[in-house]
Amino acid sequence: MIKGSCLCGAVTYTARGTIGAPAACHCTQCRKQSGHVWASSYVEDGTLEITGDVRWFQSSEKAKRGFCPTCGSALFWSHDDDDFICFSTGSIDGPTGLRLRGHIHTAAKGDYYSIAADEPQRET
Repeated sequence: MIKGSCLCGAVTYTARGTIGAPAACHCTQCRKQSGHVWASSYVEDGTLEITGDVRWFQSSEKAKRGFCPTCGSALFWSHDDDDFICFSTGSIDGPTGLRLRGHIHTAAKGDYYSIAADEPQRET
């Protein structure tokens, strides 16, 4: 079980069940949403308990992003065709015990930073 929250504490969540290893996403949407790289873990739908008001933004035809309407913290990502929901690893309260599984959408990464060559990477 992992607990997390937004910056102001108005939105909290508890992730139960099997928590997937986090990935760092470098796509343009994730960079614009987070201000840099978006790292997230995931759980099966129905195993993430959210408390508080979450505002959802439909960021593409099939995916939406959830954030706190008070402080603006980016917290969740959900794809219509999947049976899981992602949560920001940066919003986890306390130690996570998780390890990054790799980097995704590296073809769209910013030109102002590097990814270590020995880190697992996927361009798309």
